[in-house]
Amino acid sequence: MNTLKSEIAKIAVGGGCHWCTEAIFQSLKGVQKVEQGYVASVGEAGAFSEAVIVHFNAEEIPLSVLIEIHLYTHKSTVAHSMRTKYRSAVYTFSEAQKKIVKEILQKLQQDFTENLITEVLPFQSFKASRAEITNYYLKNPKKPFCERFIEPKLEVLRKKYESYTKL
Repeated sequence: MNTLKSEIAKIAVGGGCHWCTEAIFQSLKGVQKVEQGYVASVGEAGAFSEAVIVHFNAEEIPLSVLIEIHLYTHKSTVAHSMRTKYRSAVYTFSEAQKKIVKEILQKLQQDFTENLITEVLPFQSFKASRAEITNYYLKNPKKPFCERFIEPKLEVLRKKYESYTKL
């Protein structure tokens, strides 16, 4: 029997604490792996910023849904003072992906009353987090940080994206 395996795509995103971002994307059907760490781009965005690389099956969860979830689960319209550490960005792995992500963001802008500050940047490099802090929410769901910051974001998933969640 000849069966084709679905191809796994990847995208990197950052916006808030990578513990939060990791937990959100680990909770989604179609996401095969989430690498927590720090991503750097080029130019002014060349410094490492907290982010995750999301490996996903686009047949199960489209890139447009991943981007939408990302925008709704971090402060994607707020240029706060911690944006160097928590850059609001989608890091792309090709010019074709960059074009698609820009189109998705442009379309989603109409759903927000304020301007999205989320940048579309080329992925340059990645540094993985220490093993002790990966899978943070999965290991520590009752810790105060998880209950205060991660649970409300997961509640957004439960309410708005129920068909895509494992929750």
